[in-house]
Amino acid sequence: MKDEYDFSAAARGKFFRKGTRLVPPVHLEPDVLAYLSDLAVTQGTSLNDLVNTLLKEDIERIDAAEQKDLP
Repeated sequence: MKDEYDFSAAARGKFFRKGTRLVPPVHLEPDVLAYLSDLAVTQGTSLNDLVNTLLKEDIERIDAAEQKDLP
């Protein structure tokens, strides 16, 4: 790295796009990744689709459990 950088010609917000949604990467533990990868192959689907399906099912279960807890 240099000791100093010249930002005199820099433009603030040059790459800012209002309303842009960032999709952060998700890192799975190796054993979880291996299991889900094998399951995706067995089901003939992509790992991405499988993980999204499983997470959506969990979200539905959580929401259903929370609804039961309401008076």
